Amino acid sequence: MQAASQHWESEKLLLFDTVQSELEEKIRRLEEDRHSIDITSELWNDGLQSRKNKKKDPLSPGKKKKPVVVSGPYIVYMLQDLDILEDWTAIRKAMASMGPHRVKADASLKAEKHHHVARSEEGRLFYDNKWFSRGQAICINRKDEFPTSATITTINHDEVWYKRLDGSKSKIYISQLQKGKYSIKHS
Repeated sequence: MQAASQHWESEKLLLFDTVQSELEEKIRRLEEDRHSIDITSELWNDGLQSRKNKKKDPLSPGKKKKPVVVSGPYIVYMLQDLDILEDWTAIRKAMASMGPHRVKADASLKAEKHHHVARSEEGRLFYDNKWFSRGQAICINRKDEFPTSATITTINHDEVWYKRLDGSKSKIYISQLQKGKYSIKHS
């Protein structure tokens, strides 16, 4: 009974830590997006302006839109405003990273420069010709931050969970390793 109770308590604490770190990561990403968003674009303002004009006088009959007739197979995309805003932010970030020249060759060179090999296989991580596994001590580097010492706790197909020396847990997406936003090495 005592062992089962202790096991339940440890599982409960682990689950709580996992949920807490996931929420902290989501909050951090939302904060980053909130600070980097550019709503002052003419395209976005035009969309908002046309929407405001439609709402001004709901009693006026106006012109009804003629339904579009489509023959054959087709796909209907129904995006929410939040999804459109996220896509617009990603496009703006991509365009800003291309620089003032906006030459495709420069963009491809930049992508090759920061592209790293990272993948998960059978619970292990292959990153820049080195294998990492659960329980292994690592050093995590991120641009503009001090290196962090940690221990790998879990490796999933798209993310790596780690525990810092202070006991806090976080995750790195494998896509972030591939893009060079983070780098890891054996500690």
